[in-house]
Order: sequence, then structure tokens, then C-alpha cells
Amino acid sequence: MNWGVFEGLLSGVNKYSTAFGRIWLSVVFIFRLLVYLVAAEKVWGDDSKDFDCNTEQPGCPNVCYDHYFPVSHIRLWALQLILVTCPSLMVIMHVAYREAKERRFREKYGDNGRRLFPDVGKKRGGLWWTYLFSLIFKAAVDIVFLSIFYVIYPSYTLPLLVKCFLPPCPNIVDCYISRPTEKNIFTLFMVVTACVCILLSLIEASYLIGKRCKEVLQAKSERYNRHRSGTLIHKDAGSLPPSQQDACEVGLQVFHGADYKLATAPLTSSSLCASTKHEKAG
Repeated sequence: MNWGVFEGLLSGVNKYSTAFGRIWLSVVFIFRLLVYLVAAEKVWGDDSKDFDCNTEQPGCPNVCYDHYFPVSHIRLWALQLILVTCPSLMVIMHVAYREAKERRFREKYGDNGRRLFPDVGKKRGGLWWTYLFSLIFKAAVDIVFLSIFYVIYPSYTLPLLVKCFLPPCPNIVDCYISRPTEKNIFTLFMVVTACVCILLSLIEASYLIGKRCKEVLQAKSERYNRHRSGTLIHKDAGSLPPSQQDACEVGLQVFHGADYKLATAPLTSSSLCASTKHEKAG
């Protein structure tokens, strides 16, 4: 394995992830990938060779092993880890596509302050949907593989003794699995870590959706408040006498003269009343 390339991929995934995504990445890398490479692969290395049956009939142990263990644990875990980590690489590819598009835009129009994306790594637009899809896909992959494990190996445990009566076995044959207790411990460990990853992915997806809904509601509220404040100003100005309406209209006009200064506070109905009182006092 090229650890330099692997480190670059991990740093890219970590850079564009949320806090929950970084926790998920740590769980996958430390408690799933390293455990798979360092320990689990060695535990299942002698799986078929040490499957002993109390018969000398040729082919009987092979048939029994294939019947009770149609897919190896270790190969299922390898496929599961590959499919779980692929969506994170898809997010990195989307960011790289944005960076290339931004670079072409600058080459065409020059670096004059205009940008297609204020922040290429910010989860907005298509990148937000890509990131959300990656979370749902990762959770779905883990759920599907946990279901497959449960169907093949009920209760996620391996039996100490297997009774086989398939041909060419001459009768009911007793077969024994190598180190079943140790394999059960590793199986339960991998199942628990997969459940933790599913929970983290669902929490992160809920966080993204909730944050996006909050931003949309805040934007709508700000637009409504601006529209409402403008309506109130026009209503207050319309309820004044004609002479005061003229004064309000003059006050609402903006003159760009030599002494023009940008207003620092919005005009409200209270300011209109204050200007009206000042007129009456004069």
C-alpha cells in the first residue's frame, strides 16, 4: 500500500468534512481499517485449511465448508470498507472539479476579484448535495452489509460445531471451526463499529439538513422584515398632513452632493415622528 497517497486522501477528506465527518473518519481508519489489516486478516487466514471434519471421505470437508460459509468474513469486510470509503473520494473529486473550473475562469477573465465560487470547499449548491448523498450512501452500505452478515451468520456468531450431511459425506459428519471464540469477538467488534459509523452518518446528515433549513428560514425572515419595515414607513408617511408628508418626502430623498455621507442607520417610523415634531417646534 502506498501510504503517501493514502495520507493525502485522508487529509483531503478531513479538510472538507464537518466535525461529525472527522469523527467518522477516525473510527473507520483506526477501529475498522487498521483492525482489519493488522488483526482480522490473520485470524481468518487459516479458515478453510483448519476446518476439520471427522471423516476421510474426499470432498466432504470442502462441500460442508462451502455450504456453511458461502462468503468469507474477511472478503465481505474488504468489500464493505471499499464501498464505504468511496463516497468520501467522490466529495474530493467534486471539490477538485470546482477548483479546475475556477482556474479556467480566472485564466479566461483574469484575476480581477471576480470568482465563480467564494470558497470551493464550502458546501453549497451541488457540493452540498454530493456531500449529503455520500452520507446516505455510506450509511446504506453499512446497513446492507450488516444485513448480509446476519443472514449468513445468524446473531453474528459462529457455531463451535457444524453438523453436515451433504453428499459426498457418507453420513452426518461433525465439523469444527478454527478459533471460533476469537472470530466471534472480532465479528462483534466490527459490527459495533459499523453501527457507530451508521449513527455518525445519520447525525451528520441531520445536522446538514437542519443547518440548511435554518439558513433558508433566516433568509426568508430577513426579506419579510425588510418588506414589512418599508411598508410601515410608507403607511406612516401617508397618515401625516400634506405639509408634513412633503417634509417626509424631502427627508426620504438622497442628495449626492459634495457633503454626501452614507447613512449608517435605517429610516424608521420613529425617525419620521421625530422629524415631524421638529417641524412643529420650528
